[in-house]
Amino acid sequence: MSAWFARFARKHSIGAQELNDAVHRALSGLIDADLGGGVIKQRLPRPGEGRARGYRLIMLFSAGQRSVFVYGYTKSNLDNIGPHEQSQFRKMARHVLELTETQLDRLVANHQFEEVHQDDQQIPR
Repeated sequence: MSAWFARFARKHSIGAQELNDAVHRALSGLIDADLGGGVIKQRLPRPGEGRARGYRLIMLFSAGQRSVFVYGYTKSNLDNIGPHEQSQFRKMARHVLELTETQLDRLVANHQFEEVHQDDQQIPR
């Protein structure tokens, strides 16, 4: 996940389990919105509410290869991302989804990205 998204997730108490669930739904073909070019939107419920009123998570997604959370927002703060933002996310996807493991490891070491593992209970601080 991007450093920006990690801050968003911590602020809203979104844990690794919820993020892993969103990835598993996408891998199962349950994608809430395909924005094209390797960019998808997944809905995540707020505690005690349904997904319709919850969070929107923008992911760079290549099935079976890589899933990177890059942006999140609440439905109450933003109805939807616009065409310009979608275009920027597609450009980002072309770059990020083609990174080698070495390049990705370097970004993690520089704190530009954080990894979430299946067995993580929460996002590291």
